[in-house]
Amino acid sequence: MNHCGTRTIETARLVLRQLRMDDAQAMYANWASDPDVTEFLTWQPHESVEATRELLESWVARYADDAFYQWGIELKSLGEVIGTISVVAMDERIDMLHIGYCIGKPWWRQGIMTEAFSAVIDYLFDEVGCKRIESVFDVENPHSGDVMRKCGLSFEGVSRSADRNNRGICDIGRYAILASDPR
Repeated sequence: MNHCGTRTIETARLVLRQLRMDDAQAMYANWASDPDVTEFLTWQPHESVEATRELLESWVARYADDAFYQWGIELKSLGEVIGTISVVAMDERIDMLHIGYCIGKPWWRQGIMTEAFSAVIDYLFDEVGCKRIESVFDVENPHSGDVMRKCGLSFEGVSRSADRNNRGICDIGRYAILASDPR
């Protein structure tokens, strides 16, 4: 893969960009402190904006690594970040990138994450040169799987008791798309 880092991507409604320290308040207020957002995730809601700042500090430092992909999702009409989409795992042996995402509850079911994920797919295939993009979801959170399907990923099956999130051990559905698949 040709790792080139977290570059800005613009869509009709969104700017996908590197997060900055001045995003801390918006990140905390818009999603990081909300237990409904983190219910199916692996990290606990932030108890303070300081916890958000600490996480942002570590991410901002990692932007120097060209193999680090962490986008803040900025809604153009709002002018602030409302979620994130990132590469949470990779396997260089098969040029595979695993995507994770979350978005604040006020923006659920508006096609925003589908718009963001579609743009990231194009970037990772066309610029980075990966061959496979995959993502998983807790089967109790089917809307996350819907995003994957709408982005053109194919359902590959369910793995029982295969992961853990804030609800405990869970079954996960897996979707993937290959660079050779039609887009």
